[in-house]
Amino acid sequence: MSVQAKREARLLTAEEQAEVEASRHPAIIQLSRPELLGLIRRLRDHRDRAQGIARQQRREIRGKGDPRGAAPARDNLGSIAKAQVLAQALKRANAELSRRDTPEEAAPTQSDIAHKALAMKQAARVARHPNAGRTASLGMAAKPSHRDTVQMDPREIGRVSQAVKVAQARRDA
Repeated sequence: MSVQAKREARLLTAEEQAEVEASRHPAIIQLSRPELLGLIRRLRDHRDRAQGIARQQRREIRGKGDPRGAAPARDNLGSIAKAQVLAQALKRANAELSRRDTPEEAAPTQSDIAHKALAMKQAARVARHPNAGRTASLGMAAKPSHRDTVQMDPREIGRVSQAVKVAQARRDA
């Protein structure tokens, strides 16, 4: 017997133990839908009861609630563990019910998922938006200048042009 099975046997009553065992793999597949729904309802009732007891014990430990037994509870670890075991069984049963309710053809295969991902990637690559241009950023940034990087003094341009005219006139004369 495994450690988990021993722990569950110690925590649960015989009825709860039978229902937890019914929520495990070989047994749960053989249950009909009405039987599975009944199992879920019973597991939920047992879980809610265990959670309620754990909550009451927690209040007793803190001194907020009146003791229900002869002495106030010293810890509630057993009740919490019992609620966790029942919650796990309920989760397995709910998963089996949702698996049965999902149609076979509606569940996508790995190939379908890969094809859809590829199509989404290709569509994202085609539909690009234009660049937004300069946007705000952290701190100050230099604005790029669109002017010529070398600027000449207009007087220099005139001086060179006049020198070319004078030189051409000397050659012509």
